[in-house]
Amino acid sequence: MSASSRGHSRSTVPRSKTSPASSASVTSTSATRAKPSDKLNPKTIDPFAETPRASSPFAAIYSKGGIPCRLVHGSVKHRLQWERPPEMIPFDPLLITLAEGLKETRHPYTFVSQEGFKEILMVPGAAEKALPILPKLAAALKGALVHADGGVFERGQNGLVQLSAVVGPALNIHLKNLLTSLSKRLMDKKYKDGVTTALQKLEQYGGKESLGIIKSKIPTYCSIYS
Repeated sequence: MSASSRGHSRSTVPRSKTSPASSASVTSTSATRAKPSDKLNPKTIDPFAETPRASSPFAAIYSKGGIPCRLVHGSVKHRLQWERPPEMIPFDPLLITLAEGLKETRHPYTFVSQEGFKEILMVPGAAEKALPILPKLAAALKGALVHADGGVFERGQNGLVQLSAVVGPALNIHLKNLLTSLSKRLMDKKYKDGVTTALQKLEQYGGKESLGIIKSKIPTYCSIYS
């Protein structure tokens, strides 16, 4: 082949060039590609950013700072940090709001409501502070006990026992209305042991009068003193 032919062949082969648009597309794709470190360091998710508005009255109150505490995440378990000593906080409306919150099914509301309810009832003079609002507390607990969600029922049951431990026989007047839900769950093997324990605690804290009330709703119940 002559030199002129070789020169002509070289001149007919176009040189590959990358357009600015193609280069920008490649750069954009690389920038958005997930990095291995993303799996090790996931972004923090704000539980209140899922929906534009709170899904329940309790969630709305909590998100607006109406409950004077915040959730502290620990490596093993969570805890509540109160903005001021719990014994300095009026029970009305805080304890009622926390009792209503026992119906929640989403974190962090589930933890805040049950832990807050328990801690507030542990302050000195809790019985005297709870007695004036006992009807409202009983109504709120009833809402949790009749809930279809098993976890909500158990939180309501725990709250009922905690309240009974504080106010004692004063709760007996509301007991019959609250026992209906426990009676129904007692038939379920999953909840039988927990309900039985709760009934024994209610009898213990409610005194002799409570036994008659319990047996009127649950005739098969055996007294802890028999």
